[in-house]
Amino acid sequence: MADITPTLLRRRLGAALKTLRVRAGLNLAEGAKLLGMSIPTLSKVENGRQNTDPEKFFTAYRVTEAARIAETREIAKLANDSRRKNIYAQYKDIVPERLADFLDMEQIATRIDLYAALVMPGVLQTADYAYAVIDGGSVWKTAREVRAFTELRLKRQEILTSSSLALRCVLDEACLRRELGGPSVLRGQLEQLLTISRNPNIELQVIPFKAGTHTGLDGAYTVFHFEVGSPVVAVEPLTTSHYLEEDGQVARYDVAFDRLRTQALDPEASRDFIARIAKETQ
Repeated sequence: MADITPTLLRRRLGAALKTLRVRAGLNLAEGAKLLGMSIPTLSKVENGRQNTDPEKFFTAYRVTEAARIAETREIAKLANDSRRKNIYAQYKDIVPERLADFLDMEQIATRIDLYAALVMPGVLQTADYAYAVIDGGSVWKTAREVRAFTELRLKRQEILTSSSLALRCVLDEACLRRELGGPSVLRGQLEQLLTISRNPNIELQVIPFKAGTHTGLDGAYTVFHFEVGSPVVAVEPLTTSHYLEEDGQVARYDVAFDRLRTQALDPEASRDFIARIAKETQ
């Protein structure tokens, strides 16, 4: 079987299967023998480089803990989820590999906590605003790539209508005032924010300039929470592909985001604030 790219979720599944082997007191060679596979193949599975069915691992390793079996099955289900695969299949010729994990997590997260410091979050952008951001960047080289990535960005917004997702977003005032694409494009973007903010699963807050020092000054980030497994922090995913998974690191971002929400305007005051800026662009 050909190797596959070890996305974050596949790595998590591999790590879960490795944990089952270690808890059974088996080394890599013993585990491979019980599973009827070669040592290199098992190594690839445990490193997320090869797909597998976890059911045979439960039998081979004599796993009887119902909770551990259920959790491993859930991780496998997420790792093999078809939603991101469908999106990635359509745009894989223009989507950098470093965004594969981000697409994975965005599609299957149950809660997303998002702080934007300079530019509107991609998942909230209008078509015109997204085009202005992408066309003005240095990543996409051709007009075709710009159009295709703009289309992908809009397609990602389908998650906003999912009842299984809660999105909490804090925007720095800078996002609301930077005229990417010109005043009319910004006005359309602000009006869309006002509409989106009424969705019951979306909480949108603004932290104004007058708030002064706050916990978001180090830059934009996104915290993904899942039905199973620990959260993951993505820091500036479009430029650095920097993901944090250690409990201590994630906890610091969780605390920082909670503090940021208390420093920001409440949702209703935030809508009024956005509406006032939208009027200024007329």
